Amino acid sequence: MVLLFALFGAGSVVVGLIIFPLINLFSKNKKQKYSKIIHISWNIFLKLIVKIKMIKLNIQNFEEIKNIKNSIIVSTHPSYIDVLILLALIPKTTCFVAPKISRNCFFKNIAKSMFLISGNPLETIIKDAKEALNEGFNVLIFPMGTRHKKNEFPKIKKGAATIALETKRNIAVLKMTTNEDFLQVNQPFYDAGKKRINYDISFVKTINTADFANKENDEVLLRRNLTNEIKTALYD
Repeated sequence: MVLLFALFGAGSVVVGLIIFPLINLFSKNKKQKYSKIIHISWNIFLKLIVKIKMIKLNIQNFEEIKNIKNSIIVSTHPSYIDVLILLALIPKTTCFVAPKISRNCFFKNIAKSMFLISGNPLETIIKDAKEALNEGFNVLIFPMGTRHKKNEFPKIKKGAATIALETKRNIAVLKMTTNEDFLQVNQPFYDAGKKRINYDISFVKTINTADFANKENDEVLLRRNLTNEIKTALYD
C-alpha cells in the first residue's frame, strides 16, 4: 500500500510539474487536455490496484456511468479514493476538492489547474462550476461533504441542489458502497490493503432540475425539495 501511494504521488508530481506545464505552453484547449491526462492516468492506476487485488469493482450500468455528460454528478462517499475511481471511469469530469488539497505539495498544480476549490465563497463556487459546465465538463460533488462509514447516512447539504439550480443542469445520481469501511477520515493509508475491498457502483437515476424549477417559485423550498430528492436517491 505504501508503494502504491508513493507511485501515485510520484505520478502526480510528474503530471503537475512536467506534463501540465508543457500542455500550458504548447496546447490550446488546455483544460480539455488536462482532463484527458487525468482520466487516462488515473484509469491506468485504477486498473493496477484492481489487478493486484487491493480492490474489486462491481459496476452496474457501466455504459450509463461512463456516458454521463455535462451534468452535476452526486455520489455517496465511502472512501478516500472515490474521486480517483469516478474520474477514472467518467471522462471529462472535474470535482470540488478541499482547500488543503490545493496546498498539497504533490497535488497542488493539478488541483489548481483542473479542479474546483470547495472552500471558496458560494458565489465563487457557483461561478467556477458554471464555467466548468459551460466548457462541457461534468462536476462531481459529494453532497454529504465528508467520507462516511458503511452504515452512516450523513445529512445531505444543499450545495449540490443550489449549483444545479443556478447552472440549470441535471443531476446524475451514483451510489458507491464498500463491503468494509476503507480509508476513512483519520485512518492512515498504511492501514489499508490487509484484505481486498469490494466496491459496488451503480447509476441510480437522473434528476431533471427543470422539473423542480417549474413546480416551485420559492427558492428556499425549491432547494429543500431538490436536496430531499437527492437524499432519497442516494440513501433509499
